[in-house]
Amino acid sequence: MPEFDIVTIFPEFFRGPFDFGIIRRGRDKGLISIRVHDLRESTTDRHRTVDDRPFGGGEGMVLKPEPIFKAVESLRRSPTVEVAVLSAAGRKFDQAEALRLSRADQVILVCGRYEGIDERVVEHLATTEISIGDFIVSGGEIAAAVVVDAVTRYVPGVVGKEESVLRDSFSDPSSEVQVVEHPHYTRPAEFRGWRVPDVLISGDHAAVRNWRREAALTKTKRNRPDLLNEHAPEADID
Repeated sequence: MPEFDIVTIFPEFFRGPFDFGIIRRGRDKGLISIRVHDLRESTTDRHRTVDDRPFGGGEGMVLKPEPIFKAVESLRRSPTVEVAVLSAAGRKFDQAEALRLSRADQVILVCGRYEGIDERVVEHLATTEISIGDFIVSGGEIAAAVVVDAVTRYVPGVVGKEESVLRDSFSDPSSEVQVVEHPHYTRPAEFRGWRVPDVLISGDHAAVRNWRREAALTKTKRNRPDLLNEHAPEADID
């Protein structure tokens, strides 16, 4: 059973995100475990200080290494535990990383804040540094919720129809070309004069599979051409 331990200075943030959907289902079934830890509990001074000014000057504050090392080392159950620092400077999180983390028995997520985390945490404590995209949010708490959700989808028994996970966007890590999921349609077959593609209501399953494959490539080219640029010869959809 995957165990998530989240280290944060705002534990109250997580009172809502994990109480709905597949994460709630996974917890209720005992398929995953999520524990949230207040970083200030690992401080030793009376002010419960977790940050300080950066060496070399500059704006903002930096999370200190001592409380983070103390918190993580008290939680880590074995040397092979995954310790992920959530940071805008990290490697971009993707489906392949979600699948990899789903195979770990324990994942400790360290939520960054302010100007960042002392680099010694990244270099000597973390096993990976994760960013959820090329944008800035106020802290790692939002990123932690995203990672837990994405990883949980791979835990057997959490998603009702497990085969649907394999059809999600980006869900074939072995493929050289990653694509977004094909477009979806439901009833009515015609809405305000816009018809569902005829092939989807033709009953021809082979034709539907071909249409979905081509439609996924077309949508990827329109919305995420960056996914195709690296493998242009293999991803020729014209």
